[in-house]
Amino acid sequence: MTQCKATIKTGRQCFNIALNGKDFCHVHKNKSKHEYAVAGAAGAILGNLFVPGFGGIVGGALAGVVGKTLFREEESVKKRVFVSFDFDNDRKLKDFIIGQSRNVDSPFEVVDHSLKEAAPERNWETKAAQAIARSEIVIVMVGPETHRAHGVLKEVKMARSRDKKIVQVIGYKDGNYTAVPGAGRLYRWSWENLKKLLS
Repeated sequence: MTQCKATIKTGRQCFNIALNGKDFCHVHKNKSKHEYAVAGAAGAILGNLFVPGFGGIVGGALAGVVGKTLFREEESVKKRVFVSFDFDNDRKLKDFIIGQSRNVDSPFEVVDHSLKEAAPERNWETKAAQAIARSEIVIVMVGPETHRAHGVLKEVKMARSRDKKIVQVIGYKDGNYTAVPGAGRLYRWSWENLKKLLS
């Protein structure tokens, strides 16, 4: 299962599952054709400006489509990340990591984050398992009580059962922190560290 690659109005990636063997979900299935048509048309116009005539139009259109294809491949290089955090104590850490994922040179994108632990839905574990399955890496944002947070412990267990890479990052500058059991080595949070761990 892969996530739809379309961007919704808020600027975030669509959370729907892509159609089998496709880049987009049932809602955005025609988006790909439209994007390539626009790229081809723009290329044809530019090609005609530089080399007037049929050859310039065809060459420009092909260049536009090839350029769009290469751009799409570059877009898809980012790792899909699920962020696990102690909802009761460390909600702001989620916002920080999402902010860093939006950096131009970020090697990752947050596709989902930890579900509400304080007032969980009846089927939160099913939703968390699906979100973790869609991700390539699980980041555990570690605060003072994260190693005791039931939701985080369950999410780590889900990630391990699916053989997902898990990275633990200390969310704060100062203090002593305990690693979450079963989630691997604990790292200090720095932009360079994060890029290395997630690339």
